Amino acid sequence: VVIELSHVSKTYAGKEVKAVSDLTWTIHDGAITGFFGPNGAGKSTTIKMICGVNSIDEGTITICGHDITTDAIEAKRCFGYVPDDPDRFLRLTGIEYLSFMADVYGTPTERRAPFIEEYGKRFEIFEALGTRISDYSHGMRQKVHVMGALIHEPKVWILNEPMLGLDPKGAFELKEMMREHAARGNSVLFSTHILETADQLCDAVCIINHGCKLFDGTLSELKAAHPATSLERIFLEMTADE
Repeated sequence: VVIELSHVSKTYAGKEVKAVSDLTWTIHDGAITGFFGPNGAGKSTTIKMICGVNSIDEGTITICGHDITTDAIEAKRCFGYVPDDPDRFLRLTGIEYLSFMADVYGTPTERRAPFIEEYGKRFEIFEALGTRISDYSHGMRQKVHVMGALIHEPKVWILNEPMLGLDPKGAFELKEMMREHAARGNSVLFSTHILETADQLCDAVCIINHGCKLFDGTLSELKAAHPATSLERIFLEMTADE
């Protein structure tokens, strides 16, 4: 077990309905886990609670055995987080941002240059790393933030809508990186609306709607419960409002 949520709930100020309600969920080592739900289902809220960005109203979340509320620093050392909004650190150049992230996580100097060259070239942004992030396209910003989340070789990789804005080559490389990360015994948790990506990548899936968990298991278990139906139709049927 690498991430464990136990009876987690969150209500935003001024709202009566819980954004996330009594969510219990276990995410395992060495797996790619997809997190799905309609807009407003509670995906981003859940991910931000896992990462310690949002506070938890009820329940507990642990990452690699560290409580994200009471042992936040150690918990945060265990993961790299890619937010759904890459418009951050815009005044820095790409290389300044990556150096900053490496400093924050204590990445040894001798590991930085080989990592930046390898991943920068895979994402085809290596030559642009001397340019300010403000001058990057959305997709380039996404790529440099992915690199920043991986530069300390974290046990857990958490991505919120990571495919948005990526060109086909970038999306392909990102999927390969996710597979490689899990193959090394690490874990990947990502949210997306692109169900085709789930079919290609996921070992496990969790589906939520209105803050409540609807399904938690393997993709094969989900398909077995809904035979002769496409993944898209399964999702639409499960999340349809009565």
